[in-house]
Amino acid sequence: MTNRDEVAAVRPSTLAWVNRHLEAGERVVGAEVLHGGITAETRRLTIGRRGGGTRDLVLRTFVDPYYVGHAEDWLHREADALTLLSGTGVPAPGLVAVDPAAAHCEYPSLLMTHLEGRTVLEDEGLETRLPLLARQLVAIHAVRPVERPREYVALTTADTVVTPKGADAAVWAAAIDVIRRPAPPYEGCFLHRDFQPGNVLFEVPPTGAADARITGVVDWAQPSWGPADLDVAHCSTVLALLHGPAWGLRFAEAYEEAGGVPAAAASERRYWQVRDGLAASEEVQQVAQAWRKAGRAELTTRTVEERLDAYVTALMEAPG
Repeated sequence: MTNRDEVAAVRPSTLAWVNRHLEAGERVVGAEVLHGGITAETRRLTIGRRGGGTRDLVLRTFVDPYYVGHAEDWLHREADALTLLSGTGVPAPGLVAVDPAAAHCEYPSLLMTHLEGRTVLEDEGLETRLPLLARQLVAIHAVRPVERPREYVALTTADTVVTPKGADAAVWAAAIDVIRRPAPPYEGCFLHRDFQPGNVLFEVPPTGAADARITGVVDWAQPSWGPADLDVAHCSTVLALLHGPAWGLRFAEAYEEAGGVPAAAASERRYWQVRDGLAASEEVQQVAQAWRKAGRAELTTRTVEERLDAYVTALMEAPG
C-alpha cells in the first residue's frame, strides 16, 4: 500500500533523484524515518517493484547547516568506503547513488542498499553482543585498501574539553594534560572512526540474545587511516556512556581477546582512551538526546555526564 504522507515527506528534488536511480518500473511507495543518528536525516524507502513485491533502500540527507558544510567531503568518503568494502566481507551497505554537492537534491544525499537487522541499544544481552562487536572491529581493521583513506583527524584539544559539573577538577585537569602531549607513534590501519553500537545492526532471533549476530555496519562517513586504538577507544567511550563505565573498560579487553592488536604500552593505550573520553564531553547533550529518542528515556544529559566522569576517572586511576 502506498504511504503518501511518508513519501511526500521526502523533498521533491530528492525524490525525483531517487526515482532516476531505480530499476525500470519501480517507484517509491513508502518512507520511514530511522532514528538514532545525529548528523543526518535517515529514511528507509520502500520500493515497489514492477512485477510485484518490494525492496528497501536507505536515504541519508544532510540538512543541518553545520553538517551541510562537511557533507560534500563526508559523502565522497562514504561512497569510496562503500565501494571498497563491497568485496571485503565487512557487512556494509552497497552504494546506489550519491549527490555530495546537492547538484540534484535539495540537500547533500546518499542512496544505498538496506541491510537487515536493527541497532540494539538496551542493556539486556550486552554480554553476548560485546564480543561480536569486538570481532567485527578486528575484521574492519584487517581491511587493506589499495589506496589509503586520509589520516585520522582528532578535533578535541585541551581548550575544547567541557568538564562535567561536579567532576573532580584535579582528575580532569590531569586527563587534559594527557592530551597536551604528542600522540604516541603507531602502526596504522583502516578505521571506521565511528564504530559503536548505534552504527551496528544486529539480528536478535526469538531464541534470545545468545543467538544474536551482526548483520551490518553503517555510517562510513569518516573512514580514516590511524591507530587501531582510536576505534577501540571510541567504542569503549560510547559503551561506557550507554551502558556504564565498566563496559567501556571491558571492550578494550574484548578487542584483544578477539585478536586485535592495540598499542603495546599501557600508557599509549590510555592516551587514546582518554582522548576519546574527553572528546565525548563536547557532545553529551546531543548524544543523550539521540539515545532518548531511540528509546533510552532514562539517559538524561546529567546521567550521561556522570557516567563520563566515572569513566574518565577510572581511566586515570588505571595502572600505566
